[in-house]
Amino acid sequence: MAAQVRGPRERYREQTRQEIKDIAVRQLAEGGVAGVALLRIAKEIGMSGPALYRYFAGRDELLAEMVLDAYKEAAEVIHAVDITMGGRVALRALAAAYRGWAKKYPHLYQLLEGTPVPGLEPPTGTVMRARSALGPFLTVFAQGRPLRTLDELMGQFTRWLRQNDEVAAWVAEWTGLGADDNAAAVALTGAIIVWPQIHGTVGLETAGQFADMGDEPSTLLATQIDILADAFQLA
Repeated sequence: MAAQVRGPRERYREQTRQEIKDIAVRQLAEGGVAGVALLRIAKEIGMSGPALYRYFAGRDELLAEMVLDAYKEAAEVIHAVDITMGGRVALRALAAAYRGWAKKYPHLYQLLEGTPVPGLEPPTGTVMRARSALGPFLTVFAQGRPLRTLDELMGQFTRWLRQNDEVAAWVAEWTGLGADDNAAAVALTGAIIVWPQIHGTVGLETAGQFADMGDEPSTLLATQIDILADAFQLA
């Protein structure tokens, strides 16, 4: 199918929307969510306040798009990791890549995982973007053999996998496994467990909670990943 040709007006609109988002990201880095101000953005790009609303219906819509963009950027960093080595080495590399992104862009990380914006509903597509970021973890955990201590959790995620077509499709996309395959449930269980483990360390680090402590957050995260690898008997 031939690519759709965009007219000058559409290209200008997309460029202007991107410029608005770029300024908003800078404001976010400088002053947090409270620092994102539409009127200041409009003034910076030489546009009236009412004119800016032709591009975004309001601040919440702008923040919602920033959330989706941030998830996309995080996913791209994770997807760039070479996981062909498999096992704990791959898990460590994935976790380290995400931590590296969060450290480089703590304002975007906090937008995703920090204190929610009061009244801001998660934008449509948030779940899909988050699942995309987790995708490579599914691939790695699919090779696992979970210990019996995970049986109860495995049972819960097995039921979820077999009852939810969207989840089954997501797992199949990254593993090639059907919902009735036990390895698919293993992959799902591992991916869901690893996410809060990573955020527990990365979230505290980006918030400055590890200051003056004797450990190095990268070592702490790697140790957590190794514990999970042991629980799934990954080499």
